[in-house]
Amino acid sequence: MKATGIVRRIDDLGRVVIPKEIRRTMRIREGDPLEIYTDRDGEVIFKKYSPIGELGDFASEYAETLSKTSGHPTCITDKDNIIAVSGVPKRELSEKKVSPELEKMMEDKSTFVLKRGDEKKINVIEGSEKYTAGVVVPIISEGDTIGSVVFFSNEAMPQMGEVEEKLAQSAAGFLGRHMEQ
Repeated sequence: MKATGIVRRIDDLGRVVIPKEIRRTMRIREGDPLEIYTDRDGEVIFKKYSPIGELGDFASEYAETLSKTSGHPTCITDKDNIIAVSGVPKRELSEKKVSPELEKMMEDKSTFVLKRGDEKKINVIEGSEKYTAGVVVPIISEGDTIGSVVFFSNEAMPQMGEVEEKLAQSAAGFLGRHMEQ
């Protein structure tokens, strides 16, 4: 654990404010769920909670199936990181932070399909232009975006269409409903 040097008091309702600098660095947004852990030494630890991250092996198998069906590399993300990937070496993308562009697509709850002649390019991971999203569909559960299904390529402008869009929409819809149960 890393000390920040910041001290906060608990108010009369038992609340503590997480400083803005830490929220920005850790990508904690208003309404984000946090898990609370304690240990024997009296430490209280807050950890960002990822409902889609709990799918682990299931998400990996689903990404594998989507990749084989579509013929394109596929990843399933939560709001911050790639949870499952198939079609490329896992170590290149697994648990990497999603790009700000991809994060914005999820935040806006909008589907993206890269069309021929489009100039809007969405990188899959932060800080790298190696993989470009061809289709992005947010996973929505109980009205909140919890992640996304992404078909991508290492080509600058991957060619994808209606079939990939419908496949990603079906997968995102299924995962969203699965999380509601």
